[in-house]
Amino acid sequence: MSRSHSPFRSQFSSVASRLTCILPGLFLCCLVALAAIGLEWIERRWTGRAWLEALVLAILLGAIVRSLWTPGPRFLSGIHFSAKVLLETAIVLIGAMLSFDAIAASGPTLLVTIVAMVLLSISTGYVIARMLGLPKRLATLIACGNAICGNSAIAAVAPAIGARGEEVAAAISFTAILGIAVVLSLPFVGGWLGMTPQGYGVFAGMTVYAVPQVLAAASPFSPLSVQVGTLVKLVRVLMLGPVVFCFSLIGSRDTEPECKAPGQRKSRLATILHFVPWFILGFLAVAIARNSGAISDTLATDAVTVSTWLTVIAMAALGLEVDIRALAHCGPRASAAATLSLLVLGVLAVLAIVCLGLG
Repeated sequence: MSRSHSPFRSQFSSVASRLTCILPGLFLCCLVALAAIGLEWIERRWTGRAWLEALVLAILLGAIVRSLWTPGPRFLSGIHFSAKVLLETAIVLIGAMLSFDAIAASGPTLLVTIVAMVLLSISTGYVIARMLGLPKRLATLIACGNAICGNSAIAAVAPAIGARGEEVAAAISFTAILGIAVVLSLPFVGGWLGMTPQGYGVFAGMTVYAVPQVLAAASPFSPLSVQVGTLVKLVRVLMLGPVVFCFSLIGSRDTEPECKAPGQRKSRLATILHFVPWFILGFLAVAIARNSGAISDTLATDAVTVSTWLTVIAMAALGLEVDIRALAHCGPRASAAATLSLLVLGVLAVLAIVCLGLG
């Protein structure tokens, strides 16, 4: 009898040992995340708006903690678990916010324009960053953050290209600062250019990073601007899956083994699936389930809420992995790359609106 139970005992012992390793670091990340959420609440209470969202505050607080105190070995497993597994799980749950019907109803011209804008923005942003001397991975993160959806895109692309915590933190930090600047300045730019509510909605949706920031930037114009901006923004978010998929395949070239004998070669599908991050497949599966009605509105709302919490915890973990000295070393160049890339994105958006009659 004892022998029959030994495999179960062994598995239970393994799981318990894993949890014991993870819990200290996970608890630390949760504390930092709760502090960030508390600070965001204070911002809203005092100023009526969260100038710095909890996601940004979490990574900044984590970096501050790391600069004052280096977590010991007993915390490392939990911090790594939070930065990787929790973040990937959050990306899967984001799929619950996508509406295929709304995307299809917007018409082919706008859809094609958004896709082209994302691809052009990634390309130009990467070239600008590399010309300024940034490493390839950091250049990729900054380009994708500007082109798609800011912090979420950076967080999603990072595992696919093997980016380090310092690179993710650097990209997110500058993206966060620019995101605030865009929200504050975009209404003045739209008014100065004489944009219509619809045109400004397209402009905001193509340039602002996060969905909540789109709402804040588009509200001064009209409800129509909010609706159009949100739709455009969600299409950009939908591009996250294909973009990460492509980077996963590109990255696989460096790790794929040399040519094998014919009998040892994997099929093309098996090779692709091997290098596609599981969370991208999960993201698409959740989006399909949501749009097929398998996931209710209530459950979708809960999924997005859980995703937000997990992302904040993951950002706290990334902050705890950050070496401030590494950030200071690449700060000016990364800041310049992010700013120039964003300006190019804004110019491309205005040209698209004018030339294609999207406004």
